[in-house]
Amino acid sequence: MTVEFQGAVEGDLDEAVLRRLVAHVGAEIGVVYGRNGKDRLKSHIGGYNEAARRFRWAVLVDLDHDHDCAPALRSDWLPEPSRFMCFRVAVREVEAWLLADAESIARFLGVSRALIPLDPEQLGDPKQTLTNLASRSRKRNIREALPPVPGSGRSVGVLYNPLMGSYARELWRPDVAAQHCDSLRRCLAGLDDLQCV
Repeated sequence: MTVEFQGAVEGDLDEAVLRRLVAHVGAEIGVVYGRNGKDRLKSHIGGYNEAARRFRWAVLVDLDHDHDCAPALRSDWLPEPSRFMCFRVAVREVEAWLLADAESIARFLGVSRALIPLDPEQLGDPKQTLTNLASRSRKRNIREALPPVPGSGRSVGVLYNPLMGSYARELWRPDVAAQHCDSLRRCLAGLDDLQCV
């Protein structure tokens, strides 16, 4: 019988990543809550944790620069996770996890593999790195869709989430990426462990 999780995330791209990870470990995910930013996710973490006393839950949040490290954020947000809670932190953003599959992301973006950072968890702003790479793409649709329009005040282009979500669901290889991202490796291990509880 397939194990089912419920989930909660910050935004649409995070949902695509979480759904891909749950599928990768051979489980299914039902409703994914949140998608309204980090503050909103934090305000509901207690309720999700309460629900995780009876049902499997996976909650994914970006570290950003809110804390020095993932354990500090986890202790702040959820000092006592419930039995069925998998609460994981992407260092520093889920974009680092996507960049960690260097071969796939280079092909998707239409850039040289040599331009992809070797240690994406050390990047200060993985999303900015990704949009900068996209602006150098050989593919016109990537150059026009992923980077922000100058003067727009946005950090990404209007089609960023749909295109990167599609990449996460269809092309990204979590097992390859986990070899270069410790926080991703821990996330996969946590999801896998919960299937056996």
